[in-house]
Amino acid sequence: MMGGSFWRWIRHLGGPGLILLGVADNTPFVSAPPGSVDVLVILLSAANHELWGYYALMATVGEVVGGYLTYRLAEKGGQETLEKKAGKSLAGRLYRQFEKRGLLMLFAGSLLPPPFPFTSLLMTAGVMQYPQRRFLSVLTIGRSLRFFAVGFLGRTYGQEVAAFFSRHYQPMVYVLITLVFTGGIGFLVYFALRRRTAEKKS
Repeated sequence: MMGGSFWRWIRHLGGPGLILLGVADNTPFVSAPPGSVDVLVILLSAANHELWGYYALMATVGEVVGGYLTYRLAEKGGQETLEKKAGKSLAGRLYRQFEKRGLLMLFAGSLLPPPFPFTSLLMTAGVMQYPQRRFLSVLTIGRSLRFFAVGFLGRTYGQEVAAFFSRHYQPMVYVLITLVFTGGIGFLVYFALRRRTAEKKS
């Protein structure tokens, strides 16, 4: 997945290495190997059980910082970059879909592992000037759910299962994320219904 020396260096860095990978994972100019953040969280959590929450937090911080940088760059004129990266046809579809269901797309995208094109979605949010506070909230919640779930798996099942997970992480993450996503959608529906009820009463 990575060059051996670079992988060992990043793994040796621990939490700071996760921040570096997280930033790279969400920027259009530097590309981290697909799934590398998930795999590193698993391996570090398996090796240091008591620090699994710390590793999940560092991964989340890196991903949110990288996502915010991409959002800000796109906000200041990234439409041309997005259309060059994704193609005009796909960019157009992204604009139309994001206008209708931006919050849901960001939440789902922040949970899903590669090959979901999340960087293009981050750029779409910036180009369309999606509210900054809401953007950061959704991104932070989604990435936290993903990495704390992955870190807990690494911590709970140890190095042998973590090694298997790192080789087959994508289908397993999809199963895990499906469960988390279902719970998240349920929460959003509950929150929307509760808000609507409160508005009717007032």
